[in-house]
Amino acid sequence: MARSLLELLDGIVKLPALPEAQIGGLALDSRKVAPGDLFFALEGSQTHGKQFVDQAIERGAAAVLQEAAWARKAGRGGVPVISVPALKFKLGAIAERWFGNPAQAMSVIGITGTNGKTSVSHFIAQALRVDGPCGVVGTLGNGLFGELQPSTHTTPDAITLHGLLAGMRDAGAQQVVMEVSSHALAQGRVSGIAFDVAVFTNLSHEHLDYHGDMASYGRAKRRLFETPGLKYAVINIDDDYGQSLLASMPGAVGTVSYGFDDSRLPPSLLGTDLRLDSQGLRLRIESDWGQGELRVPLLGRFNAENLLAAFAALLACGLGFDEVLARLTRLQPVPGRMQRLGGGPGEPLVVVDYAHTPDALAQVLEALRAHGAGRLTCVFGCGGERDVSKRPLMARAAEQGADRVIVSDDNPRGEDPEVIVADIFGGFDNADAVAVINDRAAAIRHAVTGAGEGDVVLIAGKGHEDYQLVGGQRLSFSDTEQARAALCARLCGQKAEDAR
Repeated sequence: MARSLLELLDGIVKLPALPEAQIGGLALDSRKVAPGDLFFALEGSQTHGKQFVDQAIERGAAAVLQEAAWARKAGRGGVPVISVPALKFKLGAIAERWFGNPAQAMSVIGITGTNGKTSVSHFIAQALRVDGPCGVVGTLGNGLFGELQPSTHTTPDAITLHGLLAGMRDAGAQQVVMEVSSHALAQGRVSGIAFDVAVFTNLSHEHLDYHGDMASYGRAKRRLFETPGLKYAVINIDDDYGQSLLASMPGAVGTVSYGFDDSRLPPSLLGTDLRLDSQGLRLRIESDWGQGELRVPLLGRFNAENLLAAFAALLACGLGFDEVLARLTRLQPVPGRMQRLGGGPGEPLVVVDYAHTPDALAQVLEALRAHGAGRLTCVFGCGGERDVSKRPLMARAAEQGADRVIVSDDNPRGEDPEVIVADIFGGFDNADAVAVINDRAAAIRHAVTGAGEGDVVLIAGKGHEDYQLVGGQRLSFSDTEQARAALCARLCGQKAEDAR
């Protein structure tokens, strides 16, 4: 349905006069412009939209909005080209209006942090689904929980995002749980969304290739908590940055802090008496809302932290303590997050996890060490064309946490895998003890074949992904399926040996 350009931009773009035009759609990609669309010429990671204004007009764009820094007043055929200061932060409000303000019809919970976003969002969504359809936006997919469609970004662009929210609203969702990446915050992708609850999980080394330093990375995360109209901030105060964030929250925003350490600043939700075993974890939760014990089939202390985050967020959503406890007791593991395979008689336990930061890898290895007494093997790599500075730190985490380390390809993209491996090896103290098997399927087979009953094999870095990015190709590849195949081949080999 076409809308007036004046109506669409009123109160958002402050200009003395706007040309009249009828808009039939919104577009960020000039190749996808349809006649009557409003084209946004924004800076991308590789190119700038200003290079494609003519192409958008040739395809029928009715008007163009561009960053104010690029001076151009009109396009071919009299199509208006309007300069807008801070356009990327206004796109969300324009998209929100175009799709009928979908976020305002739902309760929106945003989760940000280096690690834990996906698990926390899925824990919350599982609990909220009891009340009806619950929307999810994140790494594992977008849509109603249980009916997710694959996603290409943790947080999509503003136009796509508001379109998704509109679809969730129309499907009857009352709540939406959204992973909010630092890139999305820095690029204004969630501008225009009125978050009801914002959750901070932690801050550690990641994305410095984009943000430059930890201070800038932290400032990007903080943007979520500066959202106008935010009702509650849920903050991990075991994290140093979380303590700073909590101290900076205005009085108009309610806060729910959580953590396991009450020596510095007692959290409003305290986890105690954490116990880990082969069946999962158990912890006691103490708060002003109530007290109780929670046992779930999840591995690792960090998952206990994720549980506390979800628990606190659900309290902020208005659920009672006992109700939250009951719902989280029924949690199911998240695909590709500490996903367990094998572990039966005569075979090792194989765990597939998305850990792709130094801190996450260290935590996963520590967790698996606590859950098993055998030898611990770690298979990992690093993504190409991404933060180079974390590669030796990943090596250090693997070497310190595992008994055996195998370096393999992750998603090399257009980068030479040997260069990636060389960067990783800069962090090993005893590089001679580390195996390099670039072929990831072969690396997984080697790790599983070389492990015995009681041993644990961690396959880290890709988690739920069912592809591998090599050169310009997207190849079908799943760590989980490769691990299953390796366990099956190992079992078949044992049976053949026994039959001799």
